[in-house]
Amino acid sequence: MLSVVWFKRDLRVHDHLPLTAASLRGPVLPLYVYEPEILQAPDYATQHLGFANECLAELNAALSARGCPLLLQHDEIITVFERLLAAYGRFELLSHEETGNAISYARDLRVSAWCQRHQIPWHETPTNGVVRRLGSRDDWAKIWMVRMRQPRSVAPERLLAPTTTLPSSGLLTAVQLGLTGPDKALRQRGGRSAAVEQLQHFFGTPLSRYRFAMSSPLSAEEACSRLSPYLAFGVLSVREVMHKIWKTRTQIHAMPEPVRPVNLLGGLKSFESRLHWHCHFIQKFESEPSLETRNMHRGFDGVRAEKINPEYFARWRDGETGFPLVDACMKMLQQTGWINFRMRALLISFSSYQCWNHWREPALHLAREFLDFEPGIHYPQVQMQSGVTGINTLRIYNPVKQAQDQDPDGIFVKRWLPQLAALPTAHIFEPWLVPQSLQEHFGVRIGIDYPRPMLDHLAAARHARETLWALRGEQNIRQESKKVFDKHGSRRRKIKKTIPAKNAAQLPDQAPPQLSLLLK
Repeated sequence: MLSVVWFKRDLRVHDHLPLTAASLRGPVLPLYVYEPEILQAPDYATQHLGFANECLAELNAALSARGCPLLLQHDEIITVFERLLAAYGRFELLSHEETGNAISYARDLRVSAWCQRHQIPWHETPTNGVVRRLGSRDDWAKIWMVRMRQPRSVAPERLLAPTTTLPSSGLLTAVQLGLTGPDKALRQRGGRSAAVEQLQHFFGTPLSRYRFAMSSPLSAEEACSRLSPYLAFGVLSVREVMHKIWKTRTQIHAMPEPVRPVNLLGGLKSFESRLHWHCHFIQKFESEPSLETRNMHRGFDGVRAEKINPEYFARWRDGETGFPLVDACMKMLQQTGWINFRMRALLISFSSYQCWNHWREPALHLAREFLDFEPGIHYPQVQMQSGVTGINTLRIYNPVKQAQDQDPDGIFVKRWLPQLAALPTAHIFEPWLVPQSLQEHFGVRIGIDYPRPMLDHLAAARHARETLWALRGEQNIRQESKKVFDKHGSRRRKIKKTIPAKNAAQLPDQAPPQLSLLLK
């Protein structure tokens, strides 16, 4: 029987259990579908297509070298499967489980029903550390570690192609697919080769600076891993990166202490915790997909009107709030598709607390702006930073103080807001305080060349803090918060060391997969 391997957000041949399983069973048809409803979704943007196409080009090259080029189709997914059924007869379908948005969730339900009607076996393999139908959050950390410890599956050397071939659409452009809006010229490039190159680069000098340099937008661009888009599109698996961490740690421990690279072990520890965090947040979304549209804690329903302030939203979206660090972050994001985590939190905080806007519309805007948009991380994070989970502390950032702390000389602000480049450091974060008589001297007219502040940020933050803390103190809200924690909270349990140094050395770079897991 023909095995159709359906690629979605797992655009690789390495550590790809469905592909490995299919290669052992007979003819293989690798499939990727440009799905109109996903391409036209409000969280999708042209930059996502550009990055995906770069990944698909390398995936196709890797599959073609193994004997089976990638079949690219553009249509509704059930129509594509009907087409395959007509051409090949009954087949089996293999894919990774996906924790996507509401559209992909509904799509998978339709696929499952179609497969049942046509007696098509659909084998879904768990991906990363996300557990479908998780019984209790207490069990999650242990299951995650068991999965990460599994050997990576070997990319098949050869694939047996089916005797019948269907015409492929080839890579399709934004124009062909009806997408509007430009790609981002300064975004990262897609593809396995770029991912591996970035992984190797990060495990050098940037890793030693990671803990200390990830917060400031000045240093984060070079010190952060920059692996998030490759994980979001599945060019790398989390397990691959975890094995890289463990192997590197073993190598460092094997060095005499006087010659060990400074700060690398600390960087590894911090980065490993981020990979736990990556799957921890996606697990929230897997367990409660409605987090895409409604508050995690229903007691916060109505605290902000769902109809947002259009002027506040537009000025925040366009980077014209009058607060330089907020605006510089948005300008960088507009051009690159990336900003570091602390500054993402600042953007959401300003929208949710100072602007007092509901999180839903800003979340969709940022989804389009983030090249590394991952629904399972994005929506729980936006809700956490907006103060509607009931289990996380309120982080209401002061946009002036954050600028002073993270960009003390205004270098980042001046890079992305060149109209402020001539301002002295004393005025760079509060340009509205520059006397009008000096504004022309510094080449900027506040209110013309750069906007005045759109609101009193201290008064707005005080209102948000008092409103939300008062609500959190109510008995019914506290009771509901306990239920939210039981379902989604981090247990922070101490578990055995991830990989003891003596055992980590035994982890193979690549090993045959355990077939019992392939079709689980």
